[in-house]
Amino acid sequence: MSHKKGLLALSPLLVFIILYLVTSIVACDFYKVPITVAFLLSSIYSITISGGFPLQKRIESYSRGASTANLLLMLWIFVMAGAFAYSAKEMGSIDATVNLTLSILPGNMVLAGLFLASCFISLSIGTSVGTIIALVPIAVGIGGSIGVSIPMITAVIVGGAFFGDNLSFISDTTIAATSTQGCQLSDKFRVNLFLVAPAAIIVFIAYIFLGQGIVSPTSIPEVEYVKVIPYVVVLILAIVGLNVMAVLAIGIILTGFIGILTGGYDFYGWLNSMGEGIKGMGELIIITMMAGGLLEVVRMNGGIDYIIRLLTSQVKSKRGAELSIAALVSLTNVCTANNTVAIITVGGIAKQIGDRFGIDNRKCASILDTFSCLVQGIIPYGAQLLMAAGLAKLNPVEIIPWLYYPLAIGISALLSIIFRLPKRYS
Repeated sequence: MSHKKGLLALSPLLVFIILYLVTSIVACDFYKVPITVAFLLSSIYSITISGGFPLQKRIESYSRGASTANLLLMLWIFVMAGAFAYSAKEMGSIDATVNLTLSILPGNMVLAGLFLASCFISLSIGTSVGTIIALVPIAVGIGGSIGVSIPMITAVIVGGAFFGDNLSFISDTTIAATSTQGCQLSDKFRVNLFLVAPAAIIVFIAYIFLGQGIVSPTSIPEVEYVKVIPYVVVLILAIVGLNVMAVLAIGIILTGFIGILTGGYDFYGWLNSMGEGIKGMGELIIITMMAGGLLEVVRMNGGIDYIIRLLTSQVKSKRGAELSIAALVSLTNVCTANNTVAIITVGGIAKQIGDRFGIDNRKCASILDTFSCLVQGIIPYGAQLLMAAGLAKLNPVEIIPWLYYPLAIGISALLSIIFRLPKRYS
């Protein structure tokens, strides 16, 4: 593929960035340009510039990207998460959980405590999305009670969620990275922990300092413990490894049963609250489908293949090889908005580069996983930020400036490449 054709294949992403990010920054208002409109115009442009294919084939490719099995599964999770979150809110579950949290944690430890809880839960369940579904509504409620920025406290949960996404033995990214590089999960965990542990410790300490000015409310309402049950059950079921759809279904049933029992709403009120929650996820679902379609057209036109060839053509040293693998998975993640898919897409190429330059398979797997989590954690059209923004009623871009942990693991991993650390694996 020529340089000109490669850039043309990637240009729909540039159009989206200009239409949404640049114009919003110029206007100093991220609500000035609806993200749905930015994706719509970028999608039309991507289909228009796909020369060499009949219009019907271009539209079919776009539609195929908008309806992959993984993407549709994510949409069903969005629907059920909306139903659970809103029905739990309406019956008082969030308020009860917030009051319980505030009665346990002093105000100055709320941020650090939520980050630690998010890290632990995500490490236990191996999914950032599941952690975000469980904790963001609680964090938003706490933020409203103690006067903390909602984007900031939402970002605390998102950051911690990527701790487990990156490290957990049952995380899709961990399994994909170790499978493609031919190493053991436990070995990759040791190397990966060396890369990200300093970042996690620094961010945890930062949240302790940032929380020093936070004061818990002087009068915390009495905790209605029965209304905390749906969230406790959801967390326990998630930690023991039950499928996230089953977890949410059980959570929805519990909110209905307890809500009706305690007078939070009647049967029809429960149904109505679920309907409102599903309706609130409408824009999120549309954005996700259009992003999937747009990225499939970019792939069809050779955009990802172009990136792979461009980054692998100039590799001449072990350090350069590791940097090229990091850039490869990062840019592919930008184009796929899915860190697992990005790892699978470039895993074979990364393995070839690693074998050629003598890179330890365990470090190669760690680089793939860590840099994919970095990118997935900061792109506004990734499932995690879209989910968090949907639950917190925010624009995803509002959360990005507060995402300390994804940026910290990226910096830590980059330094490990530059300074050849850890020595044993470098």
